[in-house]
Amino acid sequence: MSTPVKAPSKKAAAKNGASLHREHSKLVVDGYERAASRAMLHAVGFAREDFKKSQVGIASTWSMVTPCNMHIDQLARQAEAGTNAAGGKAVIFGTITISDGISMGTEGMKYSLVSREVIADSIETVMGCEGFDGLVAIGGCDKNMPGCLIAMARMNRPSVFVYGGTILPGCITGVLAEKRLRKDRREQFAGRNLDIVSCFEAVGAHANQQLDDRELALIEEQAIPGAGSCGGMYTANTMASAIEALGMSLPNSSAQNAVSPAKAADARAAGGAVIELIKAGIRPLDIMTKEAFENAITVVIALGGSTNAVLHLLAMAHAANVGLKLDDFTRIGRKVPVLADLKPSGRYLMSELVAIGGQTPLMKMLLEEKLLHGDCLTVTGKTMAENLRRVKPYPKGQDIVRGFDNPIKKDSHLVVLYGNLAPGGAVAKISGKEGLTFSGKAIVFENEQDALAAILDGRVKKGHVIVIRHEGPVGGPGMREMLSPTSAVMGKGLGKEVALITDGRFSGGSHGFVVGHITPEAALGGPLAVIKNGDIITIDAVKHVLTLDIPKADLEARLAKWKAPKPPYTRGVLAKYAKQVSTASQGAVTD
Repeated sequence: MSTPVKAPSKKAAAKNGASLHREHSKLVVDGYERAASRAMLHAVGFAREDFKKSQVGIASTWSMVTPCNMHIDQLARQAEAGTNAAGGKAVIFGTITISDGISMGTEGMKYSLVSREVIADSIETVMGCEGFDGLVAIGGCDKNMPGCLIAMARMNRPSVFVYGGTILPGCITGVLAEKRLRKDRREQFAGRNLDIVSCFEAVGAHANQQLDDRELALIEEQAIPGAGSCGGMYTANTMASAIEALGMSLPNSSAQNAVSPAKAADARAAGGAVIELIKAGIRPLDIMTKEAFENAITVVIALGGSTNAVLHLLAMAHAANVGLKLDDFTRIGRKVPVLADLKPSGRYLMSELVAIGGQTPLMKMLLEEKLLHGDCLTVTGKTMAENLRRVKPYPKGQDIVRGFDNPIKKDSHLVVLYGNLAPGGAVAKISGKEGLTFSGKAIVFENEQDALAAILDGRVKKGHVIVIRHEGPVGGPGMREMLSPTSAVMGKGLGKEVALITDGRFSGGSHGFVVGHITPEAALGGPLAVIKNGDIITIDAVKHVLTLDIPKADLEARLAKWKAPKPPYTRGVLAKYAKQVSTASQGAVTD
């Protein structure tokens, strides 16, 4: 459960400003000339005494679009109750979500990263227009988290983030296993935890004739049992963990099951916490410092988190006017090991980490090794070290989180690459299980769908480097995630035999030898645009280079002949996004 919020410590209070009570709402509701504003608020439930209270916006990403968010309306009500009980006046408002898992591998996935900006813009718009004094934002699906934090940083009004929580695993047991799984498949699937990536990888296994239609349908039906975000250390759980380490959510908010008393208590406590922040004059930018972002990176690495954390933390830091760079991930990654054995590369789900104590024991381990900045302020009003002081260690005998003497990997799995294919940088996810270097022949595709078809029908073979281009922030537009191709590779049994590089990005569920975020992207004339079938490409995670193995003069000649493609969209939100978005190495921001 989340730590109850008390008055800020003396050390933290030294950083605080004057009370921010009604700093913004008084401009909307005070005075005889604001009678019309008050009249409209009476209609939505305000009593006369509420106009003298701090107003707190409760940003809800509730939607029946996805199981990640289907329960968030209930959490919003809990947050509302917490604010009201603490002496504030809460107002719930909505913002959007999309579903990465549902749209994955389709044209619709181009809207996914765009939704991060829409969420940030919409929360900023409501907060700015309505004059709310504080904010509680509740997110579930991947882009909700950075979208909410970007808005918090822009508005810089007392804020707390609440994670919607992780889903419980699916399972195939009993009669279903007996009737619908062949005997040789029961050992692989019966009684084992399933999640959304189980489905994506089952597609590859089906294409490889290892699963029949009935077995694939059974996995599909049983993998997602209810509400909550995708169950491994995928992007949603990664970003929730990063935000907790950043100090912008209450302790263990990132490590609670979506449907649980602990999560309901977390939401309610957040509603009260924001009132304490208003009283203490603590704003998001007092918390979201460079050192706090370094804490977030450290925890993401220790957990084996998603490459999307690089993109989103850069964007969040941009909103907070913090000078975070790609090379900061390399610097921190040299000294921080991967300790958590979590999916997709590992064995365990987030719900299993929840069961042994969640994230706070890991953070205390990191603090004791002097890998975290313990003096960073948090939304409890206390420092990180104060929050962790009484946290108990993980139970003896657990093997989900390893000790520093036996890490999964001695340094970061998030590897920033440069080289003649990525002059502006690229991000690889290298667990070490697939090796640290790969060299092979390019097989080139102009979009994700064509690559997926070639993987499934057998054209992609051992030794290939799959090149998927024109999927960057501008070229897509929208920088789609390549979970379908990477899962198909794993399902076909090629995880250690091929590599995949792209100017798009990867789902947190992707694993294998994968490199994304290649900058400059193909649509802007990056070297990725001129790779030819059969070219030799080398990925070296030790030397941090991504190389097209042709003479420099040949590469320059190819680039000289390159012509910019016509934009795929000329109207609407995707066209606007393509015109405004920065590079992946800058966080793909639009302001």
